[in-house]
Amino acid sequence: MTGESEAPCPAAEPVPAGSVAAVALGGCLALAAAMGIGRFVYTPILPFMVERLGLTQAEAGVIASANFLGYLLGALAAAKASLPGGRRRWFLFSLGISAATTAAMAIEASVPLFLFLRFASGVASAFVLVFASALVLDRLAAAGRPALSALHFAGVGVGIAGSAVLVAGLAAGGVGWRGLWLASGALALLALLAVLRLVPAEPEPPPAHRRAGRARPDPRLIALILAYGFFGFGYVITATFISTLVRLTPALQWLEPYVWLTVGLAGIPSVAVWGWVAKRIGNGRAFAVACLVESIGVAFSVLGEGAVAVLLAAALLGGTIMGITALGLVHARSLSTGDPRRSMALMTAAFGLGQMIGPSFAGFAYGIGQSFTLPTLVASAALLLAFFLTMEWRPPRSDRD
Repeated sequence: MTGESEAPCPAAEPVPAGSVAAVALGGCLALAAAMGIGRFVYTPILPFMVERLGLTQAEAGVIASANFLGYLLGALAAAKASLPGGRRRWFLFSLGISAATTAAMAIEASVPLFLFLRFASGVASAFVLVFASALVLDRLAAAGRPALSALHFAGVGVGIAGSAVLVAGLAAGGVGWRGLWLASGALALLALLAVLRLVPAEPEPPPAHRRAGRARPDPRLIALILAYGFFGFGYVITATFISTLVRLTPALQWLEPYVWLTVGLAGIPSVAVWGWVAKRIGNGRAFAVACLVESIGVAFSVLGEGAVAVLLAAALLGGTIMGITALGLVHARSLSTGDPRRSMALMTAAFGLGQMIGPSFAGFAYGIGQSFTLPTLVASAALLLAFFLTMEWRPPRSDRD
């Protein structure tokens, strides 16, 4: 994530549609809609569904895993070079599917329907991440503005924070779980309409030149893909159940509206912060250190006591999720010798496999022990393994990172 040091400022004066800053802002809103809302709004809405529909934690975990299975298969499909149509068309279409499947969760209180809709939403979110990131990062690189990738990847934190405020505000006004899903889908649709203008249809720059020569993939890329899978497993248990964990603890129930908001707010500046770290120690090292920090935060969510401990765990989680995601994708792009979309899609697939396993494992483990402590500590260990897989103990080489 090396590049110029200029910090993006979403609150600055309006940027003309079609400019490189507008494209970065469009990417931000695309990830906010498909990832921050389409994928993660399930977390703050889940406690209301459990209370009103009587869902068990195992059922809640399986529904979450259906979304992650769709994410995995969507990433594998996005890796195919033979897909017809341009990248803009694919990610805009997928944004529409994400908004529609989010709103449709309000149709009927049926676990099979929930499974289908969350699966379809997962496919759509993977397509948005892969195609939008490939398009936006290429346009930023062609314009000589790679630092604006921080604005693009900040979208997930923006979406999480925005949806947390939306859910908390509507819930305080007495809106039920159906209304929360409908409002979330409407917010995602508004983001799509903005993206249509901010990311115009124009000739895409040719793919950046890649290093040629090696027939075998870089061993660091293989280790990074494996670590990305452990990251997917390691973050998702806490990300899925942290609101439920708070609701299940009587002394902490008052924190429920704030804990997911804390995750989102911490995520907004996280990409820029970890980008700053990467400039000093290299992308590979920064990725590893971020996994270590998240491992500590995940463990703290069940080992710490009191409101301060929970909010600190939420801040460490939110402050690393998108930092790790962005560092991983950008580092994979730098290690690729061919079309970077394939490497990015394989990364996303490994991530999807890890996060598909996590919620089901946690849900069933909770059913056995009536506690999230064991699965959460296993998740923390997975993140620690990701740290050791990717930590580069030698000084970073400038021509790589």
